[in-house]
Amino acid sequence: MTGPETDARFMALALALGARGQGSCWPNPAVGCVIVRDGRIIGRGWTQPGGRPHAETEALAEAGAAAAGATAYVSLEPCAHHGKTPPCCDALVAAGVGRVVIALRDPDPRVNGGGVARIRAAGIAVTEGLLADRAEAVHAGFLKRQRTGLPALTLKLAASFDGRIATASGESRWITGPGARRHVHLMRARHDAVLVGGGTARADDPMLTVRDLGVAQQPVRVVASRRLDLPETGRLVASAADVPLWLLHGTDASADRVVRWRDRGARCMVVATGADRQLDPLACLQALGSAGINSVFCEGGGALAASLLGAALVDDLFGYTAGVVLGAEGWPAFGAMGLSALAQAPRFALVETRALGGDVLHHWRRADGAPP
Repeated sequence: MTGPETDARFMALALALGARGQGSCWPNPAVGCVIVRDGRIIGRGWTQPGGRPHAETEALAEAGAAAAGATAYVSLEPCAHHGKTPPCCDALVAAGVGRVVIALRDPDPRVNGGGVARIRAAGIAVTEGLLADRAEAVHAGFLKRQRTGLPALTLKLAASFDGRIATASGESRWITGPGARRHVHLMRARHDAVLVGGGTARADDPMLTVRDLGVAQQPVRVVASRRLDLPETGRLVASAADVPLWLLHGTDASADRVVRWRDRGARCMVVATGADRQLDPLACLQALGSAGINSVFCEGGGALAASLLGAALVDDLFGYTAGVVLGAEGWPAFGAMGLSALAQAPRFALVETRALGGDVLHHWRRADGAPP
């Protein structure tokens, strides 16, 4: 039994399954696949940690011989190129499925339309574009990297009611409560990388890991520090060999520092500086995109956040606001942005607001109509 409503229901499930892979399968997309025969689900799959096995082969393995004549719902066009695994479009053809429904074509030039063409050439019906808008959101990071070379960027801010991130003395633990902090860990788990500036790394020595959620793969921890003048003792150093740590730095970073960090297990990446002699925010994201990172969760500090906003690189804002007031002497959430008119300020559209314990979560998305 098929029809528009039935197709939409199974595709929604494929999208939900694919979302399970977010944050753990870069540089590959987090794809979901559902195989249905006579209205019954006989196979389910999603991209596994590390990017393979792919969703389609996982679902086909579960379905077995029953996949012949069945319908496969896939949240992104099946791959058509040989990588570390054979093409998924060929696996679907070999299994003898009777129909394939996809949400979006894959803009990767190795795939774009090729998977669909090979499936159709085998005489299998293909339906395209089902729940395409939802698929754009689920695959936002991968799609943006393929289209622009840049990962999707989410900027997070935990602040007082008056927009302060610390008292005048620098005390900041904890402005928000345990519910908000747990949600931050969930957001880290959904992204490929967690980014902070050198000032935050020096002040807080953060671990930037996902804790208490049982994740199979930690996000890459990224610190942007032009001179690499970071503490060489503490939690970041101690964990560099065990949890991925990438350091973005300028050409003026000491060669000795670069060697010492590499010896401890960190990956050091040179990026360009701008006219202000600070690390260029666009160059930072280009470096991460070139390395295969699809999505970045930035946790500050204020100067880095301001530079990313000023360069129009932020796709989503997540604010965690506490019911506490710190006053003008507290540390502001953002550094100077050089704005002289309200019209110059970046604008975001409200997506969601809800309570998290005693705090408020508010999610905003860029409102300028630019593609994600």
